[in-house]
Amino acid sequence: MDPVGAAPPVPARPGAPPDATGPGHPKLLTAVLLTVAVCAAGLGAAVTALPSNGVLPPVAQFGAVAGLIVLAQFAALRLKIASGSVSVTWNEAAFIVGLYLAPGGWLPAATLVGAALAWTLLSIFGERRAAVEVVHTAASLTVAVALATAVTSAFAHPYRVPPDPVLAVALIAGALTYLVVSAVLAALTLSLRHALPIWPILRRAVQSKLLMFVGNLVVGMVVVAMVHHDPRWLLLLPPVLWLLQQTYGHRLRADDERRAWHEFARATGALNQLDERSVAAAGISGALTLFGAEQVEVDVVRADGVPHRYTGRPDGVITDAAAPAGSSRETGDNVLVRSLLVGGLPVGELRVWLPRSALPGAREQNALSAFGDALGAALHDAATHRELRLITARSSYEAVHDSLTNLLNRAAMLSRGDAALHQLPHDHPVALVLLDLNHFKEVNDTLGHVAGDELLRVTGARLGALTRPDELLGRLGGDEFALLVTALPVRGEPAAVPPGGGPAGPAEVVGSLPAAVRRARKIVDGLAAPTEVAGVKMSVEASAGVVVAGAGAADMTELLRRADIAMYQAKTGGSGVAAYDSATDAASTDQLALLAELREALDADDQLVLALQPSVDLTTGAPTGVEALIRWQHPRRGWLNPADFIRAVEHSELLAPFTRYVVDRALDIAAEWARHGLDVPISVNVSARSLLDARLPAQIGELLRRHQVPADRLVLEITETVVMSELEVIDEVLGALRELGVRLAVDDFGTGFSSLTFLTRISVDELKVDRSFVVRMADSPQAAAIVRTTIDLGRQLGLRVVAEGVETADQRAALAQLGCAAAQGYHFFKPMPADKIVAVLRSLLDSAQAQILPLRADGAS
Repeated sequence: MDPVGAAPPVPARPGAPPDATGPGHPKLLTAVLLTVAVCAAGLGAAVTALPSNGVLPPVAQFGAVAGLIVLAQFAALRLKIASGSVSVTWNEAAFIVGLYLAPGGWLPAATLVGAALAWTLLSIFGERRAAVEVVHTAASLTVAVALATAVTSAFAHPYRVPPDPVLAVALIAGALTYLVVSAVLAALTLSLRHALPIWPILRRAVQSKLLMFVGNLVVGMVVVAMVHHDPRWLLLLPPVLWLLQQTYGHRLRADDERRAWHEFARATGALNQLDERSVAAAGISGALTLFGAEQVEVDVVRADGVPHRYTGRPDGVITDAAAPAGSSRETGDNVLVRSLLVGGLPVGELRVWLPRSALPGAREQNALSAFGDALGAALHDAATHRELRLITARSSYEAVHDSLTNLLNRAAMLSRGDAALHQLPHDHPVALVLLDLNHFKEVNDTLGHVAGDELLRVTGARLGALTRPDELLGRLGGDEFALLVTALPVRGEPAAVPPGGGPAGPAEVVGSLPAAVRRARKIVDGLAAPTEVAGVKMSVEASAGVVVAGAGAADMTELLRRADIAMYQAKTGGSGVAAYDSATDAASTDQLALLAELREALDADDQLVLALQPSVDLTTGAPTGVEALIRWQHPRRGWLNPADFIRAVEHSELLAPFTRYVVDRALDIAAEWARHGLDVPISVNVSARSLLDARLPAQIGELLRRHQVPADRLVLEITETVVMSELEVIDEVLGALRELGVRLAVDDFGTGFSSLTFLTRISVDELKVDRSFVVRMADSPQAAAIVRTTIDLGRQLGLRVVAEGVETADQRAALAQLGCAAAQGYHFFKPMPADKIVAVLRSLLDSAQAQILPLRADGAS
């Protein structure tokens, strides 16, 4: 098995091997016949001149072995591997016979001479090869024969020895050695030459040679037996050897047929890409492999009708540029050209340059047609996908922009406004200006809706001209427009608050109000400039409501509510511009009072308490954790649930101390459990805005040390909406918490719009299925599907899934059947005071050890 093909071999084609029948060139065939005749004549003369002892003279022995090596090379079959090929020969048979005819020490030299002669003739009369390749091939054969001879000699000395089992074992060992060494050398040569892994090449070479190797062993042994008993029996071998040669060739052709179709399937499968360049690159790579090409070009006809050309060569470099006029290049006998059509419409052209020595036939043309059809379809699909992407992008744009004015719509104004607020320091002053056109209904009623639309477009364009790059402008609907100003002058100063100049305090927020009112007045005056609509010259009058607040004091919804109140004041008062007055907003006053009372509650010991709700393992009944739920025993308002005050806290400066308070109380309870020998984690809900505080990990770490609670006993429950803004800050905070060892859980999983995005960004330990899906499992197939999918997702990601809000035994049974790990809800336990939780946890642990599933706290199963 010898490496050949330093230059590209005859190209592979689906449906036919490269050259699996040995030499076929007329001149080469003549040389082969002459060589065989000379060797036969010489061998006949040598046999005729045999001395009485029956042993050939040394020169005749050497010549006979060299002649066998020459004949073995001429009868070689070509096997294509990767971009090169190897020769599958009769060398093992020649090796066995040679060991019998001549001393073992002569075989390497005779092999070197015979191989060099054979490959020189093959190079002269057949496919051209460099002298260094001829030397390399002859040297490889010599090394393999030398090692094989050494192994054989370790068992026996075959020279002129009558055949027996010991000799057979020795010759088989030597032949195996030759097979392994020659295969390794051939695979190593191809691996280094074409930068490919050696193992697949070696495996394919050995697998393809196994049948011929067995035949070589049999032929070699038979020839030795014939020569030993009566050389005249050798006259019967030619027909048998011819049949074996045909069998081997057929086997290699069948193997190459399967390989060719496999490569064709892989090449066409690689065309399954979504963009034009990837499809063209896959087409070039596939054509280079399938046809052993020197160059491949793919011209793609784009929607504008101008073709774009991609060019690739075996070095893997693919270039592209606009195809020049008169796109088709010169062609030749070794160039395959295929027009790419889909439904009769041209999508491009494929051109394949074969090696100069390779002339394409019908098989290559058929393969090109099949591959070209697949490439054309893939390019057509890529163009279709590109159009779909453009349509999707257009739809995405339209989803967040007003179709009439191209300004942001209401939903986009709210989401992007909230994102902009989250990026600013907590007390940084911002202003929201809400504008409403006066008498717009009269324009619609008098001039028609077309004129009203034109007036809105003019207004939007004027507002756009008055808006700065760092501001957000949107049309909320009807004749309402909103402008979010994030850079305000302070106390009447002409310049805006410089970035990095420190957060603005409450005084700065108040001081920014006059500047915001002046800005709104300027906008209203700019809109009032006369314009012509539907042939009528008119002045656009507007009323504006202005609200100024710290960036962390309210979200966009709250700012719009306050600005709407101010705008109503402007309309009713006729002033044109009005600032928000909290004295007229009872809801705002009540909220401020609530925050002040909460500040007092944080300093008290008996108002803010934690209600604890265990979650249990649905298989064993053991407690898997306890969720800490905050409650407020208000001295005047009574018992308040989180929904009554959490929203106000999240948008106030009390969020950080409130979060520390809750975590501190939770860790104090966990420390008490540890003293009772209970190893159960406690969960605390954390606001999304808390994760914007870079100080949070250090504060939690200090609390863990103070209470001497292991970090993995604390679980922070976060909502998936935290990834929608301030990604870098949140990633840093969550990374620091991870380093502490704190565990993370996703609360209300599936209720947001970015569940999967959330899991790809943040490493968590637990998913909590929102109760809204659990309670509707029996009645809503959609809810049941979401629960089932969440459980499967958690299992595949190695996360524990906890179902919230379990209220019935049927829900528990359904969740257990779906493989949900744990659950919590009224079916098991209602939230309870801290002084009762230790007994409940102890009871759950004892029940789990006894393999008894827990009952509800009130005794219902």
